[in-house]
Amino acid sequence: MVQISTPPAPLLPHPLPKDCRQHLIKEFILDPQLYSRHHKEGIIAEPLNLTVSLRGTREVQDNYQLFRLTGLLDAFSEPTFRKVISKCIEEGPIHIILDLSQIDFVDSSGLGALVQLAKQAQSAGGTSQIVTNARVTQTVKLVRLEQFLSLRPSVDIALENAKKS
Repeated sequence: MVQISTPPAPLLPHPLPKDCRQHLIKEFILDPQLYSRHHKEGIIAEPLNLTVSLRGTREVQDNYQLFRLTGLLDAFSEPTFRKVISKCIEEGPIHIILDLSQIDFVDSSGLGALVQLAKQAQSAGGTSQIVTNARVTQTVKLVRLEQFLSLRPSVDIALENAKKS
């Protein structure tokens, strides 16, 4: 059996050199509005060491953590996802936002991990909010967890709620 591993995403210099920033914006890798806001606020996203099928970043602010994830949240990626996010919750801050708007697929293992992480944040005195897309929302609604998992339509709405906490 051949095992394929990919190196972790390299950290981008902050601020990005102009030619690099323009290339990333041109290639739709970096949202220009998001970069602009983060650059002004001094937010640096650190890459998370997850799996080949699930990638993400973590942004830490005073009272919340924002995790931006992309890929598949399934039985393969769930153990690593749960372990990494759980450790981040323990480190704090205890209010978490999971941006799953770029997730392509969530299965029952992924849903179980989301429930466990929401419970962990609540037991630590924090909150959890999940930003979803139509696919993720549909999956969560099938098992009637939309209220418990605090689904939000956008990161901005979740950030407003987190700042109030």
